[in-house]
Amino acid sequence: MSNNNLFKTLLIVQTIGLLAYTFFAFQTEGADLFSVFTNNVLSLNWSGQFNLDFLCYLTLSGFWIMWRNKFTIKSVLLGLVAMVLGIVMFAPYLLWLTNKENGDIKRVLIGDR
Repeated sequence: MSNNNLFKTLLIVQTIGLLAYTFFAFQTEGADLFSVFTNNVLSLNWSGQFNLDFLCYLTLSGFWIMWRNKFTIKSVLLGLVAMVLGIVMFAPYLLWLTNKENGDIKRVLIGDR
């Protein structure tokens, strides 16, 4: 299996896995994600540290989407959605980009720059 196919497989598995996990979490916990997330961060424990670190990754991925697409309105909206949905949005976006750019990782990362 080529590195490109391995990468695409990883993105698909992550998306499906997290969608399934989200379904079960929603069934048991409901839609109260943001208060749980905020309370964990404010607790100043390891769970909060992990969530804050994760928020930094989400923010970075959202801004990367915006930057890569030159801060167009569409890219700002897409980046904001990615900041909220995480890998459920980001992995399919990377999969789409990888296919669009024919596996050229430089083009995937920086676009038309």
